[in-house]
Amino acid sequence: MSKVVKEIKYQVRYALPVWFCMLVLAWLPDISIFIRVRGLFVSWFLVGRPKGLTLGRDVTLLSLDRLRIGSNVYLAKGVWINAIGGVSIEDEVVLAPYVVMSSTNHGFKNGSVKQGGAHPAPISVGKGTWLASHVVVAAGVSVATGNLVAANSVVTRDTEINGVYAGVPAVRVKDRIDNPSAIQSKHDIR
Repeated sequence: MSKVVKEIKYQVRYALPVWFCMLVLAWLPDISIFIRVRGLFVSWFLVGRPKGLTLGRDVTLLSLDRLRIGSNVYLAKGVWINAIGGVSIEDEVVLAPYVVMSSTNHGFKNGSVKQGGAHPAPISVGKGTWLASHVVVAAGVSVATGNLVAANSVVTRDTEINGVYAGVPAVRVKDRIDNPSAIQSKHDIR
């Protein structure tokens, strides 16, 4: 099958429907009901049709046919994911505003990135992980289950379960401990 036919099939099946949903729903504010509605419509066009997906505005998802999203995942405003090398996000993951995940690195040829092509490598994010605002996850990295990655960190190496990671590059700074709360929404606060 030619590259042109493959690209047309990809655009019709994934990219254009998701773009259209995001465009039509972009005017809605990022409040609970509308992030659910946005997630519901977009999930119809994603691989595996993830359940309970919630999406903020201005989310960019590239190479949708290589993106796997689990149940009850939240992608906040401005999240940018390039899944060309494969991205897998397990259940109950939270990506805070402006998280960037790119599953490819640029190559160089004759001193030019333009001629160098790409080096794809998969990214995975384990169940229950929280990537705080402005986190960058590099190609080929596996973020383990139950991690908290601090704001503005850059994850360049695989992580271990239940850790708090921070810095550039991100390093484990302590164990993440459970600290449940009875407050699940703003309406629970008196």
